[in-house]
Amino acid sequence: MPSQIRLKAEYPVIAKSDALFARVEQLIPAKTQTLAKGPGQYVNGVAPKFAERGKGSHLWDVDGNEYIDFQMGIGPLSLGYCYDTVDNAVVNQLKKGITFSLVHPLEVEVAELVREVVPGAEMVRYSKTGCDVTTAAVRLARAHTGRSKVLCCGYHGWHDWYIAVTDRNRGIPPHTQELSYTFNYNDINGLIDSLDSDVACVILEPTVFEAPRDNFLQKVRKACDESGALLIFDEMWTGFRLATGGAQEFFDVRADLACFSKAVANGMPLSILTGRREVMQLCEKDVFFFTTFGGEALSLAAAKATIEEIRSKRVPEQLARQGKKIKDGYNSIAQKMAMNYTSCVGFDCRTLVTFDAKAGNPLEMKSLVQQELIKRGVLWSGFHNMCFSHDDADVDHTLEAYGEVLPILKRAVDENCVRASLRGEPVEPVFRKTSQFNTKPKKAPPAP
Repeated sequence: MPSQIRLKAEYPVIAKSDALFARVEQLIPAKTQTLAKGPGQYVNGVAPKFAERGKGSHLWDVDGNEYIDFQMGIGPLSLGYCYDTVDNAVVNQLKKGITFSLVHPLEVEVAELVREVVPGAEMVRYSKTGCDVTTAAVRLARAHTGRSKVLCCGYHGWHDWYIAVTDRNRGIPPHTQELSYTFNYNDINGLIDSLDSDVACVILEPTVFEAPRDNFLQKVRKACDESGALLIFDEMWTGFRLATGGAQEFFDVRADLACFSKAVANGMPLSILTGRREVMQLCEKDVFFFTTFGGEALSLAAAKATIEEIRSKRVPEQLARQGKKIKDGYNSIAQKMAMNYTSCVGFDCRTLVTFDAKAGNPLEMKSLVQQELIKRGVLWSGFHNMCFSHDDADVDHTLEAYGEVLPILKRAVDENCVRASLRGEPVEPVFRKTSQFNTKPKKAPPAP
């Protein structure tokens, strides 16, 4: 069916979304299971709140409005919605069963496939969410080193050891908070200053939007080797997207343990922990990491089909190619209009639009751009999470929409009326305060 997306003259009707929202307010805390896709991340009163279906790179809300989607489920849809190869694998497995009383062959087949494509993946374990495997990795590191403390950089999930270092840490005992600390990306000296004889591991997202400078990741690897701490890569975003083998392949840096989810199963719930055999084999007897649904076969069937598709069709190259067009196109429009307060940054497969606070409130500027993109059939929350199904027509339409929307933003900034230009409440800040927070005290100098 041809796309119905046009540069529309009217904002979408969202009556069914609003009716559902009225029902959810008293039932679900925060109104969502995933903060980044919740109503607070969209302009209230303009944006849809509930999705009905998706196909390829497009999403339809419950009111029937169609959008080019740059959220892509907040990352898991590396190939696109209802991707036939993956869906057929899931349907075929569904006919045979979902969860069994014995180990399923897919557990072996997917592990072998992961070992083939991910550097250093000597052994493999499965779970369901990203924070499951990051937490298992931290536990393995503590068991392997006999140490307790964790240094982290980035976002690693909701479990106690990580959320202790954020500003939403109520309910976590103080002694747990005293075992986890943050360091800042590209600050190798800050990391080295924080490493001591009780640091079990350094866990970080190998990159988010900022590129490593001056061989930062290689220096992190060296610092861990010298201190005896394990290096853990949280590859929820970089895995199977930055390169088929993730950041370890892309940056040619080996981690002791690496954690994957999101892109690996094109939307089915699966997370994967991989790493060095001598560390991973602690799961045999010493470290308990078992789950009822770890070997659930539908997700494994999806992962097998997804990884094979990513490898055979060189998906990361396509993500980068299409993402680069959008990044370069956005920056070209902004530069031609002398809008030096906004730019598109990041690696081509996943980019972020930034707004400089010197020009106004960044959340209000983002909200105005989002509002006007939604009017033009683009679902956006500041990111371009590229999937394999984003085609040339999607890219062309998006850049044409930016060509109309950025002049609206410029006029509002020039006239100091960004907030007044919004037709609803602006987006809320995402909670993730993950830097300059709970930084580990520097090591005390040796006694004279």
